[in-house]
Amino acid sequence: MHQVLCTLSHEGSDVRCAVCGQGFLVYWSRFSRSEQAECRRVIQDKLRTHHDMAKDPGADRRIHPRAAFNVPEWTGLPHFSAAAMLGNSQSISLEEVA
Repeated sequence: MHQVLCTLSHEGSDVRCAVCGQGFLVYWSRFSRSEQAECRRVIQDKLRTHHDMAKDPGADRRIHPRAAFNVPEWTGLPHFSAAAMLGNSQSISLEEVA
């Protein structure tokens, strides 16, 4: 799977957490529809792990990162990932990723 950048969104969304319904925008580059579908499944698995890590499956939307994050994970700053650059995420401010 290619790497994607996810940002929390209170308006539109490409993916929603199956546990709490929080929406996320996804920055991807040149993915086919089948790749996007597979990627959504991987992202939803990652969103579920946010709740699992909190040890409270009924936890509210604050469980998810407020800053941008990559799926699969990347050790650098999210806005410098290939997913962010190729997905045209220039609208993400440095405050959001700090």
